[in-house]
Amino acid sequence: MLLELSNSEEAFVVEVRAGTDADPTPRGPAMNQYLLSVHYVDGTPATPEGDMEVAYAKVNDFNQKLQDTGAWVFAGGLFPPDIATVVRIDGSGDALITDGPFAESKEQLGGFWVVLAEDLDAALQLAEEGSRACGGPVEVRPFQGE
Repeated sequence: MLLELSNSEEAFVVEVRAGTDADPTPRGPAMNQYLLSVHYVDGTPATPEGDMEVAYAKVNDFNQKLQDTGAWVFAGGLFPPDIATVVRIDGSGDALITDGPFAESKEQLGGFWVVLAEDLDAALQLAEEGSRACGGPVEVRPFQGE
């Protein structure tokens, strides 16, 4: 399966491969995957439209750099947590579906990148670039080994 979306400000997804169509060819030295998650604090004033357009352009440039260097795996921006839906299984095994975010917290996940990096230092460098691009804090977490 191959999914391609436009390079609009709202669509960060460029390519997703899964199933038997995925190319299994190794691409150079073994790389680790890291989640670079962008956080924002709920209730902070909205970013002015002009500043937001600049941030979108910087993020698009950063995304292109990740793709050009082979570090890109996947990325996406998220809608605000107030439109989230939470599904949990109760003690009887039934699904309980509720509106709103799972975490009752002022700090929320706003978007993310999944990247390939040689090591934590390289992932931290990418996170620094991502933070400069989006204007928000970026948390770095490695994926568990395969």
